Amino acid sequence: MKIRIQGNSIRYRLTKSEVTALQEKGCFEEHTSFNGKNFGYRVLAKEGITALQADFLNNTITLFLPKVESEKWPDIDLVGYSNDMTLDNGQTLRLLLEKDFVCLDERIEDQSDNYPNPAATSKS
Repeated sequence: MKIRIQGNSIRYRLTKSEVTALQEKGCFEEHTSFNGKNFGYRVLAKEGITALQADFLNNTITLFLPKVESEKWPDIDLVGYSNDMTLDNGQTLRLLLEKDFVCLDERIEDQSDNYPNPAATSKS
């Protein structure tokens, strides 16, 4: 899982196996360690919501996806979900949850579990 934070915007990108794990277990989580402290980020399927929501508690950003969406997402072509969440202070937090596609440029990282990029075209 990749997470990108810029200003009041958070984007999560999940590989095929991570989307499947979310479907099967209702949650996918990772941590980054910092000298005895952990920063966590997870996606959690949640009943009773209709759009993405987020929370930051105990050094973990949790992105909530409606449970019904988590159950069907691996089997449909939908790239992802988005929502502009209004915070208690009136500011807006932009939330994005997307399938992670193979990059079109050359990358060193392993992309074998990424979704095929729809923008890729075969060269003749």
